Amino acid sequence: MTKLFEVPLYPYRHSPDQDAPAPVRHPVVIIGAGPVGLAMAIDLAQADVPVLVLDDNDKVSVGSRAICFAKRSLEIFDRLGCGDEMVEKGVVWNLGKVYFGDRQVYNFDLLPEAGHRRPAFINLQQYYCELYLVERIRALQAEGKPVEIRGGNRVENLHQYDDHTLVTIETAEGAYNLEADWLIACDGANSPARRMLDLDFVGRVFEDNFLIADVVMKADFPTERWFWFDPPFNKDQSALLHKQPDGVWRIDLQLGWDIDKEKEKKPENVIPRLKQMLGEDVEFDLEWVSIYTFQCRRMEEFRHGRVIFAGDSAHQVSPFGARGANSGFQDVDNLGWKLKLVLNGKAPETLLDSYTFEREHGADENILQSSRSTDFITPKSEMSRIFRDAVLDLSEHYAFARPLVNSGRLSVPCVYDGSPLNGPDAATLPERTRPGSPAVDAPIGDGWLLEDLGGAFLLLGIGIDVPERLETGGIVIEGLSIPEDAVGPELNNRYLGTSERAVYLIRPDQHVAARWLEYSEKDVATALRIATGWQGQ
Repeated sequence: MTKLFEVPLYPYRHSPDQDAPAPVRHPVVIIGAGPVGLAMAIDLAQADVPVLVLDDNDKVSVGSRAICFAKRSLEIFDRLGCGDEMVEKGVVWNLGKVYFGDRQVYNFDLLPEAGHRRPAFINLQQYYCELYLVERIRALQAEGKPVEIRGGNRVENLHQYDDHTLVTIETAEGAYNLEADWLIACDGANSPARRMLDLDFVGRVFEDNFLIADVVMKADFPTERWFWFDPPFNKDQSALLHKQPDGVWRIDLQLGWDIDKEKEKKPENVIPRLKQMLGEDVEFDLEWVSIYTFQCRRMEEFRHGRVIFAGDSAHQVSPFGARGANSGFQDVDNLGWKLKLVLNGKAPETLLDSYTFEREHGADENILQSSRSTDFITPKSEMSRIFRDAVLDLSEHYAFARPLVNSGRLSVPCVYDGSPLNGPDAATLPERTRPGSPAVDAPIGDGWLLEDLGGAFLLLGIGIDVPERLETGGIVIEGLSIPEDAVGPELNNRYLGTSERAVYLIRPDQHVAARWLEYSEKDVATALRIATGWQGQ
């Protein structure tokens, strides 16, 4: 097992807050130093919002856990300043194969079009993801940014008031209190914060269990996602194989519902299952084992007064489809800029209600897809199984059947259709970049569009000039003009279509807020009021 699990990255240290005569007030407190909590801290610190992260642990997570990071998450990591580290360490992949029994029925490419900086996915153990996020926080601290992580600080109680939350924290030296203007709970699927506020999930728990095993071995399998329905080594069940860095391979094996979880996790029971799959002669070391139950659930509301939930503390989905951690990073992307505007008095507090609208919409989308995946992977009736097997048989020879195969619809970025923050739309422009959608990357000269968008409001003129800088309502909008002779085929296809020019207002999370065929300062100002929650105030 890698020694990384054993290294304290943010060990407990005594804080002056513990000696203060009254609870010290912090603008933002985050509970949980997992990937979502760390990313949230980076997003706020980059924007000069003081942020404190509390965690009862002081190390990275044990085991690979979340490993599949989607293109949109990589683009968010780029904005957070740690995308290169993730991609350089990760195993890049775009291709997948689906097997039925002992035969391949088809393969797929998740990113068949050219002109994107990042791949469809990388595989990277969660502990590496956490390590790079912590290293990014250390770099921000060295720059003087206002961010702190306190390990060995376990949150024991929360008490809400109208304008803050009182947090009680237990340490090796005893308990102390502090106050948070805003508290963000990123404390995982079993969220203590959720329990402290007497809140719960709604949704489905599926009657099935899967074994996760990380094995270290030398193998010449390609860097692809391989999924089996009813394989000979796990009859009447399913299996999944992924390659990770350092010669580590992730194997998922369906076990069924009525099992003894502790017994099934024992090496003497796991190793024979793996040998059935890999072959008796394959040498491997077992690094980490876990068993999970499919769950597709979420909180009814992600915001409760001054406490906001993000990541697994707000929603859970089954792992097939890689929608858990990737959805959590989209939560971060959505919340950070809104909280900054509210704290700085440049947006009404009601702007945070759009976080619940947009990310609850995203959670519902993920739950729907994950539930469908689970129903297809683990049919609950003989008729469902007959249908599934017929679809798999047909998919080997007929393309029309392949979209019906569901081995886990893989994570895609959420489009916020119907959001109250969406402004005007020029409907003749391409649908994929409509208001509410994440901006699509494209090559621009020697660089990439998303690099130039940054993390603030931006006015993008394609084939038309826009001002280099606008200020309205105390908010600065940067301008980026791309002349007609610099518009390449990818940019044209993704942002212009049949039009000769277009103007896009891009939010700080790089989602499209509004778009027009011509530039009008008045129209942009109106769209900005909508995008910052002032419309109707």
